Amino acid sequence: MILDANRCERPDIEYPCEWGYKIIGTSKELLEACVFEVMGERDYSTSKGKSSSKGKFYALTTACEVASEEDRNALFKAFQDHHDVKMVI
Repeated sequence: MILDANRCERPDIEYPCEWGYKIIGTSKELLEACVFEVMGERDYSTSKGKSSSKGKFYALTTACEVASEEDRNALFKAFQDHHDVKMVI
Protein backbone atom coordinates (compact mmCIF):
# COMPACT_ATOMS: atom_id res chain seq x y z
CA MET A 1 0.00 0.00 0.00
CA ILE A 2 1.30 3.45 -0.92
CA LEU A 3 0.32 6.32 1.34
CA ASP A 4 -0.04 9.83 -0.01
CA ALA A 5 1.36 12.26 2.58
CA ASN A 6 -0.67 15.09 1.05
CA ARG A 7 -3.97 13.28 1.61
CA CYS A 8 -4.73 12.93 5.29
CA GLU A 9 -8.05 11.34 6.06
CA ARG A 10 -9.74 12.00 9.36
CA PRO A 11 -10.37 8.94 11.47
CA ASP A 12 -13.98 7.83 11.81
CA ILE A 13 -14.69 8.13 15.53
CA GLU A 14 -18.03 7.00 16.88
CA TYR A 15 -19.31 9.04 19.81
CA PRO A 16 -19.77 8.73 22.69
CA CYS A 17 -16.45 7.02 23.32
CA GLU A 18 -13.66 6.74 25.85
CA TRP A 19 -10.83 9.20 25.11
CA GLY A 20 -7.46 9.60 26.78
CA TYR A 21 -5.17 12.57 27.27
CA LYS A 22 -1.54 12.51 28.35
CA ILE A 23 -0.65 15.70 30.14
CA ILE A 24 2.88 16.77 31.00
CA GLY A 25 3.92 19.27 33.64
CA THR A 26 6.44 19.87 36.39
CA SER A 27 4.48 18.43 39.33
CA LYS A 28 2.39 15.31 39.83
CA GLU A 29 0.25 17.07 42.44
CA LEU A 30 -0.43 20.10 40.20
CA LEU A 31 -1.36 17.83 37.28
CA GLU A 32 -3.77 15.84 39.47
CA ALA A 33 -5.38 19.11 40.60
CA CYS A 34 -5.61 20.24 36.97
CA VAL A 35 -7.39 17.03 35.95
CA PHE A 36 -9.84 17.40 38.84
CA GLU A 37 -10.51 21.02 37.80
CA VAL A 38 -10.90 20.35 34.05
CA MET A 39 -12.98 17.17 34.38
CA GLY A 40 -15.45 18.73 36.79
CA GLU A 41 -18.40 16.38 37.38
CA ARG A 42 -17.32 13.80 34.79
CA ASP A 43 -16.35 10.28 35.69
CA TYR A 44 -12.70 9.85 34.75
CA SER A 45 -9.69 7.70 35.45
CA THR A 46 -6.03 8.57 35.80
CA SER A 47 -2.96 6.43 35.63
CA LYS A 48 0.52 7.06 36.87
CA GLY A 49 2.90 8.45 34.39
CA LYS A 50 6.62 8.59 34.30
CA SER A 51 8.92 11.37 35.31
CA SER A 52 11.84 12.54 33.24
CA SER A 53 15.29 11.18 34.01
CA LYS A 54 16.21 14.33 35.95
CA GLY A 55 12.77 14.60 37.56
CA LYS A 56 11.99 17.95 35.94
CA PHE A 57 8.82 16.78 34.16
CA TYR A 58 6.02 14.39 35.02
CA ALA A 59 3.40 12.79 32.76
CA LEU A 60 -0.09 11.75 33.81
CA THR A 61 -2.68 9.97 31.67
CA THR A 62 -6.37 10.62 32.16
CA ALA A 63 -9.41 9.26 30.31
CA CYS A 64 -13.13 9.90 30.25
CA GLU A 65 -16.14 9.46 28.00
CA VAL A 66 -16.56 12.24 25.44
CA ALA A 67 -19.90 12.91 23.81
CA SER A 68 -18.72 14.52 20.58
CA GLU A 69 -15.73 15.89 18.69
CA GLU A 70 -16.48 19.32 20.14
CA ASP A 71 -16.48 17.86 23.66
CA ARG A 72 -13.19 16.04 23.01
CA ASN A 73 -11.56 19.17 21.58
CA ALA A 74 -12.85 21.36 24.42
CA LEU A 75 -11.19 19.11 27.00
CA PHE A 76 -7.95 19.13 25.00
CA LYS A 77 -8.03 22.94 24.86
CA ALA A 78 -8.79 23.21 28.59
CA PHE A 79 -5.74 21.07 29.39
CA GLN A 80 -3.61 22.92 26.83
CA ASP A 81 -4.56 26.33 28.28
CA HIS A 82 -4.06 25.33 31.92
CA HIS A 83 -1.08 27.11 33.50
CA ASP A 84 0.26 23.92 35.14
CA VAL A 85 0.35 21.93 31.87
CA LYS A 86 3.36 22.16 29.59
CA MET A 87 2.11 19.76 26.88
CA VAL A 88 -0.95 17.65 25.99
CA ILE A 89 -0.85 14.58 23.79
